[in-house]
Amino acid sequence: MKDDPASAVHDLLRRLDRAALATALPNGGHDGTAWPYASLVLVALDHLLSPILLLSDLAEHTRAINADSRVSLLYDGTAGLDQPLTGPRVTLVGRASVTSDEEAKRRFLARHPDASMYAGFKDFRFYRVAPERAHIVGGFGKIHWVERAALMPPAAAGLAEAEPGIVEHMNEDHSDAVQLYANRLLKRPGDTWKMTGIDSAGIDLRQAGEVARLNFDAPLEAAGEARKVLVSLVAKARAA
Repeated sequence: MKDDPASAVHDLLRRLDRAALATALPNGGHDGTAWPYASLVLVALDHLLSPILLLSDLAEHTRAINADSRVSLLYDGTAGLDQPLTGPRVTLVGRASVTSDEEAKRRFLARHPDASMYAGFKDFRFYRVAPERAHIVGGFGKIHWVERAALMPPAAAGLAEAEPGIVEHMNEDHSDAVQLYANRLLKRPGDTWKMTGIDSAGIDLRQAGEVARLNFDAPLEAAGEARKVLVSLVAKARAA
């Protein structure tokens, strides 16, 4: 886990494309009271690190959100570890609400392209979770609460607007560079990797059901810096 708890939260949320969603299910118990209800959901993030979900109106967790907007999301970064409890996990708590923001929709569908098959159905809606706090466990004794102010990372000026063009350009004109990022810098095999997003801290990649995250050495401050950084990563990958 990174030394700074907030940075560690940012990193884990950006690396994972799914989470366990906990809601308060109305009439969830035999006694007619609300009970905790956990379910698996696909997640993406907007540029300010708010989770984006695509949920069906028919799902139990959606009915729960409509009754009580308070939710928590568990991001599990312990996959592949011999001792999972030594690995990082983050529980983010916040309030979920329907969003019509086009950037949120675009980022989710770029992260989860197969979701485009049902995203237009009348019973599906996009939700944004407004974070309140996050609880990170980085292993035994590495436990911290991170408050809302620290959960919002600095945004690179103009990057959200420039992102679609950058991603399209890299995938269509520099696919070889994207493969180098995955193969050389991240040691991930395969030759069909696609860039799905870029934010101030790094880029997101996807190949079939796999996702990968490549962080920059230093965060971008403006969209105009993206080209220089992406070119430098190609040089670094070739040198590797």
